[in-house]
Amino acid sequence: MTTHVATFLPEGASAELRAALGRLTRTSDVVHVAVMPDAHVAEEVCVGTVTATTRRILPAAVGGDIGCGMVAVRLQASADLLADRERAARVLAGFYQRIPHVLHPAAAAPELPDELRDAPIGGGALEAMKRREGRMEFGTLGRGNHFLEVQRDDEEWLWLLVHSGSRAMGPAIRHHFEGRAERDPSGLAFLEADSEAGRAYLDAAEWAARYARASRARMLDAAIDLFGELFGASADAGSRLEIDHNHVRRESHGGRELWVHRKGAMGLRAGEPGVVPGSMGSESFHVEGRGHPEALDSSAHGAGRALSRSEARRRIGQRQLLREAEGVWFDHRIAERLREEAPSAYKDIGAVMRAQRQLVRIVRRLRPVLVYKAA
Repeated sequence: MTTHVATFLPEGASAELRAALGRLTRTSDVVHVAVMPDAHVAEEVCVGTVTATTRRILPAAVGGDIGCGMVAVRLQASADLLADRERAARVLAGFYQRIPHVLHPAAAAPELPDELRDAPIGGGALEAMKRREGRMEFGTLGRGNHFLEVQRDDEEWLWLLVHSGSRAMGPAIRHHFEGRAERDPSGLAFLEADSEAGRAYLDAAEWAARYARASRARMLDAAIDLFGELFGASADAGSRLEIDHNHVRRESHGGRELWVHRKGAMGLRAGEPGVVPGSMGSESFHVEGRGHPEALDSSAHGAGRALSRSEARRRIGQRQLLREAEGVWFDHRIAERLREEAPSAYKDIGAVMRAQRQLVRIVRRLRPVLVYKAA
């Protein structure tokens, strides 16, 4: 069976990207691959790839950070609220205090919501991890490209945007089930969707997605509460939008029922809202899906890396980061360790958006005001 490939890259694919996509298309039961404009090489399956199968589940085509996504809400506050350094510093200090990067102290870690705590996720080791790491990491931001950003729209309203996922639980679920999987000749692990292991993986992945949503909600609520306490600003609940970009779902496309895996890609049917963030110094966009059939109703999930983290550390110095992020409040004390998150380490978000004009319609353009990230 020939795999159908649809590509929406703003430029030609690198040799490494072509090789990774070739491996994916050679995998049995992969019937359709859509390559998003932000696609880049990652472990086994590229980030920014949409993979459809008829009966197999490919954990690598979802990735480890299952359920990773975005949640945004508008504040009842204008952008001039953070026009001065003193106010921005108070906000950053409040984020540090209320939203840990990595772990809550064990004694102060929140309890998981009942529906997460009580739902089984596939075995003793995962259950023990849920009670320990799952609880201590709940409501924490994580490292890498995860962030909490204060943004302003063209009408000068402030918005909050949280990008985070299932923390250590998602990779643990992937590792656990790949240990029970078979290997395709391409090297990718697979589970038959109707097998006991396949059904258990799907249940665990859904749990991880719920965990990620609840964790983002906790961080967003903490940020809203901080703005309320500091400035008397509340959030417009009706403006809230949320989307994830690492999942596998049963969907109907072209008259066929398919397992659609998205790794760094949003699933947006026509009219559905999404968020496409830039880098810590560039624009982000609220969008609506156009429901493009060749893309399997999908969209890029961000700018996508132009440089690997190691390459960015070699090529981008601290001064360059400060220059590229000029005008955005962030913790300059960790600038040296944030070099791999510099805007030039990512693709041009404008080029990404132009490449996916057929996939989404831009609803709102936002610019960064303050960025809270871990080094």
